[in-house]
Amino acid sequence: MKKIIATVGPSLLHTTPLSEVHNERNIYRINGAHGTVDDIEQYILKIQEQIPDAKILMDLPGNKVRTAGFKDVHIDIEENKIFTLSFHQMNYTNFYSHLKEGDTIWANDSIFRFTVQSIDIKNEKIHLLSHSTGRLLNNKGMHVRGIHEHIPFLFEKDKGLIKLANKYNLAYVGLSFVRTQADVIEAKSLITSDSIIISKVETVAAVKNLVDILNEVEYILIDRGDLSTEIGLEKVPAYQQYIIDKAVFHGKKVFLATQFLKSMEHNPIPTIPEVIDMYNTLKSGIYGIQMSEETAVGKYPKNCLDTIIKLIDEITDEKLHNC
Repeated sequence: MKKIIATVGPSLLHTTPLSEVHNERNIYRINGAHGTVDDIEQYILKIQEQIPDAKILMDLPGNKVRTAGFKDVHIDIEENKIFTLSFHQMNYTNFYSHLKEGDTIWANDSIFRFTVQSIDIKNEKIHLLSHSTGRLLNNKGMHVRGIHEHIPFLFEKDKGLIKLANKYNLAYVGLSFVRTQADVIEAKSLITSDSIIISKVETVAAVKNLVDILNEVEYILIDRGDLSTEIGLEKVPAYQQYIIDKAVFHGKKVFLATQFLKSMEHNPIPTIPEVIDMYNTLKSGIYGIQMSEETAVGKYPKNCLDTIIKLIDEITDEKLHNC
C-alpha cells in the first residue's frame, strides 16, 4: 500500500481537521523548521488529540542554513542592488565563516540568487548583491554549493526535536541533509525510541555515499527541492531515477517530495501535467510521496489528498485488470 506523507500546518490540522482526510495510508509530517521546540510539541499533542493512533513523522530541520530574526518579517531585495544581512539573521551564526567574496548563495529553493560582495567581521555583516527582485522572508534556505560538508550535521534544535520524538515515541524521524553514513549513525545514537529513520537524500554527498547510507536505513526520501539547489534543476530527473533504482535494488523503500501538486496550493484541481507526472511517479517503484506546502498552507488539502488516492486506486485497478 502506497503511503502519503501529509505535512500539517495552518491548513491541514487547524483549518481542516485530520478527521476529514484520515486514511490508514497517511503519515502526518511535522516540519521541524517551523516554530520552536515548544511549538512543535503542541503540534504533536494536537495531532494525537484528533487522531490518537496517528503515525507522525518528526522531520528535523537539519543543518540547512536559514534566514532568521527579521524584525519586519521580510527584506525587500532588488536585482543588481546590494543589501546586507547580519550574522545573527541566520539560524547558524557562523555561516559567514564558510563564505568568501564571490560565492553564490541560492536562496528559497533557488528562487533567489545572491553574490557575496564582502564580509564585515568587525560589524558582523554580510554584504550581498542580489540578482533577483522580491521579498526574502524569515526561515528561507541560504545555500552555497560545496560548503555543506563543513557544517555540523545536527544543530541544537535537531537534538531538541529528537528528544521530543523519544518522549512521544513517534513513528518516524526524518534526517535532513544527510551526507554520510556517519551522519545517520550520529542520529541513531540519540534516538532511544522505536522511531523509524527516514534518511533524506538532498545533497550531492548523500548521492555519492548512497550505498553506505542505505546500509543504515530502510527508508529514504528524495527531496527534489533542496537537491536542485545543489545540482541544478536540469539534473534532477536523472538523479531522481538513479537514486530510486539504487534504493529499490537494495530493497529499500523510497518516498519522493517537492511540488507534486504545487498549483493546488491555490486551486481546487490539479493541472493535467501534475496528474500525469504523479501517475508516472506512483508507478515508478516508489513507496510513497510527500505533500508539503500543498497541505500545510494550501487552500485545498483535502482535494490534494483525494487526488492522490484516486490516482493510486486507478493504478491498482489497472494492475487487477491486467492479472
